[in-house]
Amino acid sequence: MDFIGAGTVINVLAVIAGALLGMAIGGRLPDHTREVVTDCLGLVTLLMAGLSVVDVTSPALASAVGSGAPVLIVLGSLIIGSVVGSLLGVERWLGSLAGRIQSVVGTARNDADSRERFIEGWLTASLLFCVGPLTILGSLDDGLGRGIDKLALKSVLDGFAALAFASTFGVGVLLSAVSVAVIQGSLTIVGVGLGALLPEAHIAALTATGGLVLVGIALRLLQIRQIPVGDMLPALIIAPVLTQLVIALG
Repeated sequence: MDFIGAGTVINVLAVIAGALLGMAIGGRLPDHTREVVTDCLGLVTLLMAGLSVVDVTSPALASAVGSGAPVLIVLGSLIIGSVVGSLLGVERWLGSLAGRIQSVVGTARNDADSRERFIEGWLTASLLFCVGPLTILGSLDDGLGRGIDKLALKSVLDGFAALAFASTFGVGVLLSAVSVAVIQGSLTIVGVGLGALLPEAHIAALTATGGLVLVGIALRLLQIRQIPVGDMLPALIIAPVLTQLVIALG
Protein backbone atom coordinates (compact mmCIF):
# COMPACT_ATOMS: atom_id res chain seq x y z
CA MET A 1 0.00 0.00 0.00
CA ASP A 2 1.47 3.37 -1.01
CA PHE A 3 -1.59 5.61 -1.25
CA ILE A 4 -2.36 8.45 1.15
CA GLY A 5 -4.08 6.97 4.20
CA ALA A 6 -2.48 3.53 3.81
CA GLY A 7 -0.96 3.77 7.29
CA THR A 8 -4.35 4.27 8.91
CA VAL A 9 -5.88 1.43 6.90
CA ILE A 10 -3.13 -0.93 8.08
CA ASN A 11 -3.55 0.30 11.65
CA VAL A 12 -7.33 -0.26 11.63
CA LEU A 13 -6.92 -3.75 10.19
CA ALA A 14 -4.32 -4.58 12.84
CA VAL A 15 -6.65 -3.46 15.64
CA ILE A 16 -9.57 -5.42 14.20
CA ALA A 17 -7.47 -8.57 13.76
CA GLY A 18 -6.00 -8.30 17.24
CA ALA A 19 -9.39 -7.60 18.84
CA LEU A 20 -11.12 -10.49 17.06
CA LEU A 21 -8.39 -12.90 18.11
CA GLY A 22 -8.51 -11.58 21.66
CA MET A 23 -12.30 -11.98 21.81
CA ALA A 24 -11.99 -15.57 20.55
CA ILE A 25 -9.43 -16.39 23.23
CA GLY A 26 -11.03 -14.39 26.05
CA GLY A 27 -14.25 -16.41 26.18
CA ARG A 28 -12.30 -19.53 27.06
CA LEU A 29 -10.45 -18.03 30.01
CA PRO A 30 -11.62 -18.56 33.62
CA ASP A 31 -12.69 -15.51 35.64
CA HIS A 32 -9.56 -15.51 37.80
CA THR A 33 -7.34 -15.49 34.72
CA ARG A 34 -9.31 -12.58 33.26
CA GLU A 35 -8.84 -10.64 36.50
CA VAL A 36 -5.09 -11.26 36.39
CA VAL A 37 -5.02 -10.13 32.75
CA THR A 38 -6.93 -6.97 33.70
CA ASP A 39 -4.38 -6.22 36.43
CA CYS A 40 -1.56 -6.72 33.90
CA LEU A 41 -3.30 -4.37 31.48
CA GLY A 42 -3.64 -1.80 34.25
CA LEU A 43 0.07 -1.98 35.00
CA VAL A 44 1.03 -1.77 31.31
CA THR A 45 -1.35 1.18 30.86
CA LEU A 46 0.39 2.83 33.80
CA LEU A 47 3.74 2.22 32.10
CA MET A 48 2.49 3.70 28.82
CA ALA A 49 1.05 6.63 30.74
CA GLY A 50 4.43 7.29 32.32
CA LEU A 51 6.13 7.22 28.92
CA SER A 52 3.62 9.80 27.69
CA VAL A 53 3.71 12.02 30.78
CA VAL A 54 7.49 12.36 30.50
CA ASP A 55 6.88 14.58 27.47
CA VAL A 56 6.15 17.37 29.96
CA THR A 57 9.96 17.67 30.12
CA SER A 58 10.26 17.98 26.34
CA PRO A 59 12.97 20.52 25.40
CA ALA A 60 10.76 21.79 22.56
CA LEU A 61 7.91 22.54 24.98
CA ALA A 62 10.20 24.20 27.53
CA SER A 63 11.81 26.28 24.79
CA ALA A 64 8.44 27.45 23.50
CA VAL A 65 6.71 28.31 26.80
CA GLY A 66 9.51 28.54 29.36
CA SER A 67 10.84 26.00 31.82
CA GLY A 68 8.20 26.65 34.47
CA ALA A 69 5.11 26.56 32.26
CA PRO A 70 4.80 22.95 30.97
CA VAL A 71 3.46 21.49 34.23
CA LEU A 72 1.06 24.43 34.59
CA ILE A 73 -0.16 23.92 31.02
CA VAL A 74 -0.89 20.25 31.71
CA LEU A 75 -2.57 21.13 35.01
CA GLY A 76 -4.63 23.89 33.41
CA SER A 77 -5.61 21.64 30.52
CA LEU A 78 -6.83 18.90 32.86
CA ILE A 79 -8.76 21.28 35.10
CA ILE A 80 -10.37 23.26 32.29
CA GLY A 81 -11.03 20.15 30.24
CA SER A 82 -12.51 18.27 33.20
CA VAL A 83 -14.80 21.17 34.12
CA VAL A 84 -16.00 21.41 30.52
CA GLY A 85 -16.40 17.64 30.29
CA SER A 86 -18.34 17.38 33.54
CA LEU A 87 -20.65 20.26 32.59
CA LEU A 88 -21.27 18.61 29.22
CA GLY A 89 -21.80 15.25 30.90
CA VAL A 90 -19.30 13.40 28.70
CA GLU A 91 -19.04 10.43 31.08
CA ARG A 92 -22.82 10.08 31.26
CA TRP A 93 -23.09 10.45 27.49
CA LEU A 94 -20.52 7.69 27.01
CA GLY A 95 -22.57 5.45 29.28
CA SER A 96 -25.74 5.94 27.27
CA LEU A 97 -23.81 5.62 24.00
CA ALA A 98 -22.35 2.33 25.17
CA GLY A 99 -25.82 0.99 25.91
CA ARG A 100 -27.04 1.93 22.43
CA ILE A 101 -23.99 0.47 20.70
CA GLN A 102 -24.29 -2.73 22.72
CA SER A 103 -27.88 -3.15 21.57
CA VAL A 104 -26.82 -2.60 17.95
CA VAL A 105 -23.89 -5.03 18.00
CA GLY A 106 -25.97 -7.57 19.89
CA THR A 107 -23.93 -8.20 23.02
CA ALA A 108 -25.47 -10.73 25.35
CA ARG A 109 -25.76 -8.47 28.37
CA ASN A 110 -26.77 -4.85 28.71
CA ASP A 111 -26.58 -4.29 32.48
CA ALA A 112 -24.53 -1.68 34.33
CA ASP A 113 -21.48 -3.91 34.75
CA SER A 114 -21.51 -4.86 31.08
CA ARG A 115 -21.79 -1.22 30.00
CA GLU A 116 -18.93 -0.25 32.32
CA ARG A 117 -16.76 -2.99 30.84
CA PHE A 118 -17.67 -1.89 27.32
CA ILE A 119 -16.81 1.75 28.08
CA GLU A 120 -13.50 0.87 29.73
CA GLY A 121 -12.54 -1.38 26.82
CA TRP A 122 -13.43 1.16 24.15
CA LEU A 123 -12.11 4.22 26.00
CA THR A 124 -8.86 2.60 27.15
CA ALA A 125 -8.08 1.15 23.73
CA SER A 126 -9.06 4.39 21.93
CA LEU A 127 -6.81 6.47 24.16
CA LEU A 128 -3.90 4.07 23.84
CA PHE A 129 -4.27 3.89 20.07
CA CYS A 130 -5.06 7.55 19.37
CA VAL A 131 -3.09 9.65 21.88
CA GLY A 132 0.62 9.92 21.38
CA PRO A 133 3.37 11.17 19.08
CA LEU A 134 3.21 8.12 16.77
CA THR A 135 -0.48 8.82 16.09
CA ILE A 136 -0.05 12.51 15.37
CA LEU A 137 3.32 12.48 13.64
CA GLY A 138 2.63 9.24 11.76
CA SER A 139 -0.72 10.45 10.44
CA LEU A 140 0.67 13.83 9.41
CA ASP A 141 3.64 12.15 7.70
CA ASP A 142 1.22 9.92 5.83
CA GLY A 143 -0.79 12.93 4.68
CA LEU A 144 2.34 14.81 3.67
CA GLY A 145 3.52 11.85 1.60
CA ARG A 146 6.53 11.19 3.84
CA GLY A 147 5.80 7.49 4.21
CA ILE A 148 4.00 5.27 6.72
CA ASP A 149 6.97 3.97 8.72
CA LYS A 150 5.68 5.40 12.02
CA LEU A 151 2.15 4.08 11.51
CA ALA A 152 3.48 0.67 10.42
CA LEU A 153 5.33 0.37 13.73
CA LYS A 154 2.30 1.63 15.60
CA SER A 155 0.09 -0.94 13.84
CA VAL A 156 2.19 -3.82 15.17
CA LEU A 157 2.08 -2.44 18.71
CA ASP A 158 -1.67 -1.73 18.54
CA GLY A 159 -2.43 -5.20 17.16
CA PHE A 160 -0.84 -6.93 20.13
CA ALA A 161 -2.39 -4.45 22.56
CA ALA A 162 -5.85 -5.01 21.01
CA LEU A 163 -5.42 -8.78 21.43
CA ALA A 164 -4.61 -8.39 25.12
CA PHE A 165 -7.37 -5.89 25.86
CA ALA A 166 -10.08 -7.68 23.86
CA SER A 167 -9.43 -10.94 25.69
CA THR A 168 -10.75 -9.15 28.77
CA PHE A 169 -13.02 -6.32 27.55
CA GLY A 170 -14.44 -7.82 24.36
CA VAL A 171 -16.31 -5.88 21.71
CA GLY A 172 -15.54 -2.43 23.14
CA VAL A 173 -11.93 -2.88 22.03
CA LEU A 174 -13.09 -3.92 18.56
CA LEU A 175 -15.10 -0.69 18.27
CA SER A 176 -11.94 1.30 19.06
CA ALA A 177 -10.95 0.59 15.45
CA VAL A 178 -13.57 3.20 14.53
CA SER A 179 -11.80 5.72 16.78
CA VAL A 180 -8.51 4.95 15.05
CA ALA A 181 -10.08 5.37 11.62
CA VAL A 182 -11.76 8.68 12.47
CA ILE A 183 -8.92 10.32 14.40
CA GLN A 184 -5.97 9.14 12.31
CA GLY A 185 -7.93 9.64 9.11
CA SER A 186 -8.73 13.21 10.13
CA LEU A 187 -5.09 13.92 11.00
CA THR A 188 -4.01 12.49 7.64
CA ILE A 189 -6.44 14.84 5.88
CA VAL A 190 -5.00 17.71 7.93
CA GLY A 191 -1.55 16.67 6.75
CA VAL A 192 -2.73 16.73 3.13
CA GLY A 193 -4.47 20.10 3.39
CA LEU A 194 -2.51 22.08 5.93
CA GLY A 195 0.84 20.41 6.41
CA ALA A 196 2.34 20.07 9.88
CA LEU A 197 -0.41 21.81 11.84
CA LEU A 198 0.86 21.11 15.34
CA PRO A 199 4.44 22.08 16.23
CA GLU A 200 6.45 19.72 18.43
CA ALA A 201 5.72 21.76 21.57
CA HIS A 202 1.97 21.40 21.12
CA ILE A 203 2.30 17.68 20.50
CA ALA A 204 4.34 17.31 23.70
CA ALA A 205 1.68 19.12 25.75
CA LEU A 206 -1.06 16.95 24.23
CA THR A 207 0.91 13.75 24.84
CA ALA A 208 1.70 14.62 28.47
CA THR A 209 -1.91 15.53 29.18
CA GLY A 210 -3.07 12.33 27.50
CA GLY A 211 -0.63 10.42 29.67
CA LEU A 212 -2.32 11.66 32.83
CA VAL A 213 -5.70 10.65 31.43
CA LEU A 214 -4.18 7.21 30.90
CA VAL A 215 -3.14 7.20 34.57
CA GLY A 216 -6.82 7.61 35.40
CA ILE A 217 -7.63 4.67 33.14
CA ALA A 218 -4.95 2.58 34.86
CA LEU A 219 -6.36 3.36 38.30
CA ARG A 220 -9.77 2.20 37.09
CA LEU A 221 -8.38 -1.01 35.64
CA LEU A 222 -6.57 -1.71 38.91
CA GLN A 223 -9.79 -0.95 40.83
CA ILE A 224 -8.05 1.70 42.91
CA ARG A 225 -10.41 4.57 42.10
CA GLN A 226 -13.18 5.06 39.52
CA ILE A 227 -11.91 8.33 38.07
CA PRO A 228 -14.36 9.88 35.55
CA VAL A 229 -11.85 9.87 32.71
CA GLY A 230 -14.58 10.48 30.15
CA ASP A 231 -15.09 13.95 31.59
CA MET A 232 -11.35 14.61 31.18
CA LEU A 233 -11.28 13.99 27.43
CA PRO A 234 -11.78 17.68 26.46
CA ALA A 235 -8.39 18.32 28.07
CA LEU A 236 -6.81 16.73 24.99
CA ILE A 237 -8.18 19.60 22.91
CA ILE A 238 -7.42 22.24 25.52
CA ALA A 239 -3.72 21.27 25.83
CA PRO A 240 -2.46 22.48 22.42
CA VAL A 241 -4.80 25.50 22.57
CA LEU A 242 -3.45 26.50 25.98
CA THR A 243 0.10 25.96 24.76
CA GLN A 244 -0.49 28.34 21.86
CA LEU A 245 -2.05 30.89 24.22
CA VAL A 246 0.99 30.81 26.52
CA ILE A 247 3.30 31.20 23.52
CA ALA A 248 1.26 34.14 22.22
CA LEU A 249 1.25 35.88 25.60
CA GLY A 250 4.94 35.24 26.07
